[in-house]
Amino acid sequence: MNFKFILNTALAFAFAGTLHAQAPVEIKGALNTSYPKQVKLFKVVEGKTVEIANASPQKKKFGFLFYPEYEGIYVVGTGNELSPNDNHLFYFKGGEQLDITLSDTSYTLNGKLNSKENIVLKQWKDLTNPLYQKAINFMKVQSTFMDYFPQQESIVAKSKTFLNGKATGNPKFDKQIKDIMQLDLISYATNFINTPRSAHPSLDEYSDFYGTIKANEIAKTTHKVYNYPYGLRTLTALISINMRQDKKAYKPAAEGLALFASYVPNDTLKGDLVLENLARYKSYDDFKAITNQFGKYIVTKSQQEKENSLLSPLLTYKPGTDGLQFAYADKDGKQVSFASLKGKVVLVDVWATWCGPCRAEFPHLKQLEKDMEGQPVQIVSISTDADKDKEKWLKMIKDEGLGGMQLYAGQSNEFSKYYKVNTIPRFLVFDKNGKIVNVDAPRPSNPKLKELLLAEAAK
Repeated sequence: MNFKFILNTALAFAFAGTLHAQAPVEIKGALNTSYPKQVKLFKVVEGKTVEIANASPQKKKFGFLFYPEYEGIYVVGTGNELSPNDNHLFYFKGGEQLDITLSDTSYTLNGKLNSKENIVLKQWKDLTNPLYQKAINFMKVQSTFMDYFPQQESIVAKSKTFLNGKATGNPKFDKQIKDIMQLDLISYATNFINTPRSAHPSLDEYSDFYGTIKANEIAKTTHKVYNYPYGLRTLTALISINMRQDKKAYKPAAEGLALFASYVPNDTLKGDLVLENLARYKSYDDFKAITNQFGKYIVTKSQQEKENSLLSPLLTYKPGTDGLQFAYADKDGKQVSFASLKGKVVLVDVWATWCGPCRAEFPHLKQLEKDMEGQPVQIVSISTDADKDKEKWLKMIKDEGLGGMQLYAGQSNEFSKYYKVNTIPRFLVFDKNGKIVNVDAPRPSNPKLKELLLAEAAK
């Protein structure tokens, strides 16, 4: 196979993932569509698809060579990250060869080297493709509930015996395919109801399948939602259907979010719903009103990073706004949180061992620390050194006799991103309640910093 047309991103991903699999996955294919399209490869990350490579077909041929990060579902198609349109599910653990032809409506498996798992997925695709076309590809295939509901009930009935005689010998896949089937059927059923039609059913006209699908069942844990490429999209669509069935009206802002989240028993998934809601806000005050009430659900690292990325464009760093709630290890490895410093005026010094201007401030910083003795002021120095220089950081603290509270955040850290720290040293001052006083304060060599700290300490 000629891999000259495999994009560099695919190759880079291959090399980056060598620790995750024993053998690469080889995908080769042909594009039999009505017009040329770029073919994309996606991984699944917490219920969403993330593009990891793309290829521009040459003479309608394309290919990918990559080491999968995990064993499970990946997506190949000509669609995008947001929608299942023109995208198809495949299962990889490493070492597979996939030979496919993509068409406008589906795909075919070519040759005899395709894995048992991907053969079963193709058989499932063939069974459910009529629903996929009417529910997902609805802009091209006209349908109403009068023809869709009977077909849906027929396919749901066939799904109950679909896996008979189809054990692949891979227990992980044989378990996961059941979740894929369940969420595929829910995805089609909800998307059909939630998209424009020439005729819409009343609740009394919903077919029997709708009475069996409940958000609180698929959202007991993150497992089903996170492992499905369109898990969060499907969950939110199902909640809207369940609300309609329960005759619960949509409500704005926090009241509406509380109602929506009440259909999800898992707190981590509640956090994901909160983040979906936060993406709509354009003002800092509205954003904070939501996080003040629902921020307790934003607990995972990826959720916190997402929250900060949404918040960052809204930040004005105005005095009186809340400071970032960070936590980093001190020189002894003990975690120190910003919240634990409440009651003190906090001066944060962002620095690194390689930074000459940072070292030039050491004498002034030491003197400032002496001047603040007896005052409710805490000096916190946050190192942005790379991991390889951590020992150098510890040695410099000892050799230079640096005082205050010495924390290590690392080169790419949340604090620097949040406050857009592009040059160091950088000094930031927060009041006794953890609110911003100045995020670009004078350096210790400037007497105005001492004046600022004493003024805040006296309040």
